[in-house]
Amino acid sequence: MSASQYEACRVDYKDLHRFIEQALAAAGADQASREAVAKALVTASLMGTDSHGLRLLPHYLNALQGGRIKGSPTPSIKQRLAGTAVLDADDGFGHLAGYRAIDHAVSMAREVGIGAVAVGNSSHFGAAGCYALAAAEQGMLGMAFCNSDPFVLLHGSQRAFHGTNPIAFAAPVAGEDPYLLDMATSSVPMNRVQQYAAIGRPLPADIAATSDGSTTTDARQVSALLPVGGAGFGFKGAGLGGMVEVLSSTLANMVHGFRLLPMGGPDMSTPRGVGHFFLVMDPGAFEERSAFERRLAEYLKDLREMTPVEGQRVLAPGDREWQTRDERKQTGIPLDHAQRDQYRQIAERFALTALTEH
Repeated sequence: MSASQYEACRVDYKDLHRFIEQALAAAGADQASREAVAKALVTASLMGTDSHGLRLLPHYLNALQGGRIKGSPTPSIKQRLAGTAVLDADDGFGHLAGYRAIDHAVSMAREVGIGAVAVGNSSHFGAAGCYALAAAEQGMLGMAFCNSDPFVLLHGSQRAFHGTNPIAFAAPVAGEDPYLLDMATSSVPMNRVQQYAAIGRPLPADIAATSDGSTTTDARQVSALLPVGGAGFGFKGAGLGGMVEVLSSTLANMVHGFRLLPMGGPDMSTPRGVGHFFLVMDPGAFEERSAFERRLAEYLKDLREMTPVEGQRVLAPGDREWQTRDERKQTGIPLDHAQRDQYRQIAERFALTALTEH
């Protein structure tokens, strides 16, 4: 079955942003929190990162109303050295912590060329690429990392140990949209498996496993994900997941992901203590910015001019996302049948003006 067969409707991204903010406000989120969450979810949905876009709103509302996430946190930043800081998210939304950490890292990078912020006492922050992108939009190189509770098998193990532990990197490109890499260190994010399970869509092979470690394409039977590299070469993804763990939890003095409360509950009242790490670099601190821009443009030109395999296109990281964004701004963001029903229920639950579907 094609992807279009799972699509129920489309909605305008501005209307989606409005709805998300209003739902979060009704559930008790302050203005800064709801603006950050709406920005991150709509950005992810526009770019086609559907596993970390609008589908997460129902979960966030439950976590907010359950008390796991504070609707009006008081994040605080402690400056350690000229280029390093720690942000305490005060158990608020990870999206708010992420954007504030990036902004602070950018400020440090403007002063000393580099800025690194470890974040503790946070929560799920959506798509890591949103924060690397926020740095690139301010002319900086940006990196974002985050740990999570265990969804991913160690190579050769039957039991999950690391989270999907994403890595995101973005670079500003003169006159173009940024270069953007946003990847899980598992073969796919768990949110995508949950999305496929909700609509009865089969998974690709060699990305997920049942409780005994056997691979499966049935999203409803998945107990854990395989690391990048799959069954044969998963030690590579497992190693990257471990690197992210050290950066995200250890530097912020948080428990590592194996000991985190599950994102999916059932406890929606106890804060989880998720950790993030953000690194921002000013290209002009290493070389004249004009030289950086010229060399990056040459690299991307060479990359895109490589001869493709028949029926394929050679794309730089971010090319697919920007094409999808441009299309979805014109045609709308797709909702599958499960998401459409959830958004209708949220509208009824909080007496909101429903999304206009088309």
